[in-house]
Amino acid sequence: MASVAASEIQKNFGEWHDRAFQEPVEITKYGRTSAFLVSATLFKAMWASYQRTLPVDALTEDEIGMIARSKVEGEQAYTLDDIPDHEDAPASAGSKV
Repeated sequence: MASVAASEIQKNFGEWHDRAFQEPVEITKYGRTSAFLVSATLFKAMWASYQRTLPVDALTEDEIGMIARSKVEGEQAYTLDDIPDHEDAPASAGSKV
């Protein structure tokens, strides 16, 4: 991914606009990432897959029923009891305990 200073974007916007059709362009200001320039096609694809969260009480009874009846296909069956509590879970590399 290309990375460019905001001042360079201002000077040569056309060039970076065209480059955004090939790959996202990271825009920096004072050495820190401040924005990304992406094509409309990529933005629309990302926006379409963006998922918002909502509180459980905002779900309808039908939606709760669908969740309750859902199944995850896999080689082995599992239950929520198979998921360790946070305190019992092994620490992953690089995590602080």
